[in-house]
Amino acid sequence: MDLELNSPDKEEALRKERRARRQAILAKYAGVVSVSTQGVSPRPGPSSAVQPPPFILPVSDLQSKPHSSPHTPGDSGGIIANSTIENKASASPEPEPDTFELAKDEEDAHTKAAGPDETGLQISAADYDPNLDRREDEQKLVFKDGPIETLEEAEEEDFDDMFAIGTTDGKERNTKKVVKPIVAPALITTTLDYASDAEGYYQIILGEQLDGGRYQVFSSLGKGMFANVVRARVLQDSGEGGREVAIKIIRSQESMYRAGLKEVQILNKLKQADPDDKKHIVRLERTFEHRGHLCLVFEPMSMNLRDVVKKFGKDVGLNIRAVRAYAHQLFLALSLLKKTNVMHADIKPDNILVNEQKTVLKLCDLGSASDASENEITPYLVSRFYRAPEIILGVPYDTALDVWSVGCTLYELYTGKILFPGRSNNQMLLLMMELKGRFNSKMIKKAKFGELYFDEMGGFESIETDRVTGANVTRKVHIQGAMRDLRARLMPPASVKLKDDETKLLASFIDLLEKCLTLDPTRRATPKEALVHPFIRG
Repeated sequence: MDLELNSPDKEEALRKERRARRQAILAKYAGVVSVSTQGVSPRPGPSSAVQPPPFILPVSDLQSKPHSSPHTPGDSGGIIANSTIENKASASPEPEPDTFELAKDEEDAHTKAAGPDETGLQISAADYDPNLDRREDEQKLVFKDGPIETLEEAEEEDFDDMFAIGTTDGKERNTKKVVKPIVAPALITTTLDYASDAEGYYQIILGEQLDGGRYQVFSSLGKGMFANVVRARVLQDSGEGGREVAIKIIRSQESMYRAGLKEVQILNKLKQADPDDKKHIVRLERTFEHRGHLCLVFEPMSMNLRDVVKKFGKDVGLNIRAVRAYAHQLFLALSLLKKTNVMHADIKPDNILVNEQKTVLKLCDLGSASDASENEITPYLVSRFYRAPEIILGVPYDTALDVWSVGCTLYELYTGKILFPGRSNNQMLLLMMELKGRFNSKMIKKAKFGELYFDEMGGFESIETDRVTGANVTRKVHIQGAMRDLRARLMPPASVKLKDDETKLLASFIDLLEKCLTLDPTRRATPKEALVHPFIRG
């Protein structure tokens, strides 16, 4: 068999061609060098010829850092700071200089996974679909302008993450990567008569350019109640070529448009109160309008805390030191909200994003946020599993409702289980009283909806499902003290011996949760008190 050998001249020509291609790429991303992102998989969804650029790091930063091997999916957690390196253009200051492991050690994780389910009701935080209770509750929500349309029935869990590109479960795909220079296509236009679907969501076109050619869409991140969100790249002509952003496209309905303007107002208020970006609220960069839709441009982040638990602590939760670092940052965010008199009103793992290193978080999705003076009584504010008791009972509420939601979230991060998985508001109250004891009479008397749940003697009317007929039946329940113990849920069994410092840290975590989950909002811990608590302060 004859072999065709390249001549020296031909080989030299090939080398020159390769060098020219490399120079073209370097010219496009001048002063940066690409970094491996091994182990990172894209979300499932429609593919496009328009691909996102690689994660990038300034050369000066790369030269100043020691070499570290990338984190691989086969590690038992690893030091997450080594997994991938974030684009420094969007970084925020870290509250602690130390890195931390996300995964629990093997013995502790095994113990928690094998332990009995005390309530028989707890469900995996990783398997929770945020859309289930949202679809149920949104049918009961009434805006000041009247009821809104119900969202479409079938949405994937991935679609609830408003700004993140996450990872898929299961086997990693072995794909051959072909690196090509990224060339922005010509401006894509459409001849559609309507830019929105029947529910007012913008119909996204991958590769489309927004805001007069400033941004180019390369992936769809999904939809929520108020908007759908896309990942976009800032094009070269703007002077910031290659940088990524997340763009929230508000539904084209008058009530949604006004809600979007209100979110912008609140985000700008928070940004002005935190000019140095130290309080861990996602940053709004700017706004524009596109084909009748209000568009909000945000800094890019990596994934939400639901995905973090799913990837690093499914059914067993995260390392206590990771929970401690996240708690610190969440209470810094709450301190800013309280200072500015703003209620987030939808805090849950899905609305908390982390950076590429998983060390810095940002509270996002303020579509339900409002000034604390606008506390209109409604029993369906906040996603049900994170809903404070004062909301369900119809007691006037304030920023303390967010402290309750953070308490539920922190429990979920550490255990991998949902604390109060009630199927209804009625069952939520029962689970709360089983853990914390009965509500005081003063709070019940103040409650607008107190008569729906308590009789004149203070007995709780628990609505349960008859096992034979399947019909709802009411059972009188008289609860005095707590019937379940938070400490018993969180402390390991006697067979597991913890070090003294670990036992002390876990005990202080339990104490902080108890203070965040106080039934009476006037006695609940404030963000300032939480920040000086031994669990946070150390």
